Amino acid sequence: MDTFFDWQALQALLTEARTWFLGNVLVVGNLVQILVIAAVFLIARKAESRVTGLFGRLKTQPWFNKRFDPVVNHAELLSLPLTWLAAQWLLTAIAAGAGRPHHLMTITVSLLAAWIVIRLTSGLVRDPVWSKFIAVTAWTIAALNIVNLLDPAIGFLDSMYIMLGELRLSALTVIKGALTLAVFLWIATTLSDVLEQRIRSSPNLTPSVKVLFSKFLSISLIAIAVMAALSNVGIDMTAFTVFGGAVGVGIGFGLQKVVSNLISGLILLMDKSVKPGDIIAIGDTYGSINALGARYVSVLTQDGAEHLIPNEELITQRVENWSHTNSLLRLRAPVGVAYDCDIRRAMKLCLDAADNAARILKTPRPECLLIGFGDSSVNIEVRCWIDDPQNGIANVKSEIMLGIWDRFQEHGISIPSPKMDVHIKSAPPAFPIKIATDEH
Repeated sequence: MDTFFDWQALQALLTEARTWFLGNVLVVGNLVQILVIAAVFLIARKAESRVTGLFGRLKTQPWFNKRFDPVVNHAELLSLPLTWLAAQWLLTAIAAGAGRPHHLMTITVSLLAAWIVIRLTSGLVRDPVWSKFIAVTAWTIAALNIVNLLDPAIGFLDSMYIMLGELRLSALTVIKGALTLAVFLWIATTLSDVLEQRIRSSPNLTPSVKVLFSKFLSISLIAIAVMAALSNVGIDMTAFTVFGGAVGVGIGFGLQKVVSNLISGLILLMDKSVKPGDIIAIGDTYGSINALGARYVSVLTQDGAEHLIPNEELITQRVENWSHTNSLLRLRAPVGVAYDCDIRRAMKLCLDAADNAARILKTPRPECLLIGFGDSSVNIEVRCWIDDPQNGIANVKSEIMLGIWDRFQEHGISIPSPKMDVHIKSAPPAFPIKIATDEH
């Protein structure tokens, strides 16, 4: 305790600290770096408005896609730190090349880069887990770079490795591969969405071809991103030959249905047998095709239910496509008329009801045919055409049948109901009935 309050020892410690501060902090090199950092900040502050105007003009370009709005908006808000970082990094590189002191400028560059990365990811990455992971990674790299421990940390991670044949897989390789793959996949999906929008807006391509090109581009870009990420971290693709063979065996035994649906989806897109908007009936499902997926076809029914039908079923089963070559569809409405009615007048009334239905086409014209003579009625059938089956069929038939009912009621045409006559040829003999009475 006496040593702790020894004023001579405290004075010696303060003198040593003052000497270190004057010899390491208040030196000409550090003062020059501080002045350079302050000057660059003032220049970036002056240029902030010009950079903001540049981002504003970028959004008005005809080739600019609205998908990049979040990135450009966040970059516009970070105009000052971005400008400061670019200028500071350039001066730091010049100072390092000239052999001048640049430690403080390097710290400034690291902090600015980490801050910009965190601000961008917090606005663009909606998942809080990924956003926090990127923030922690950025601050960790910046802190290691500030204390000159980044290179030793990289060397330590690289020393932790395992050998898979001729493939050297280290912790550094895994981290670099994961980060590179995430960036490349984001670029691939963004580019895929932009190209898909261009393809969908093309008037010269059919819907099935648009879907085929979109899926092909998406799969190709993702495959390129994966291969580029693996090659970027130094992994030789030939090292995955054995792994690819094992995957092939697994596909052959365990993923037959998945692969079958994928191949069936490609066949459906190439032969154009079905396309988005088609009205199909498969089994008990009837509706319009909402989307063609890699594994299934989405069919939206009139009830609002969405059925996900595997692609294989559309290849192997019988499918009714009511709008494959054209959207014309003939409807049939059977009607029974009593024998004592004027059949020709009843047929004209049926045609008049079909002509007055809103969605019935005038060409081809509706027709009414006498089909046969039933047990209790004369059977006629109304046949008419529509060109919009996606809007429903039962509602059109209901409108026609209701029109026929109203006209039959108005003109005295009766629709008989089935009835049966029972004839008894002989009655059983009558037996006498004796009534017992009690006598008292």
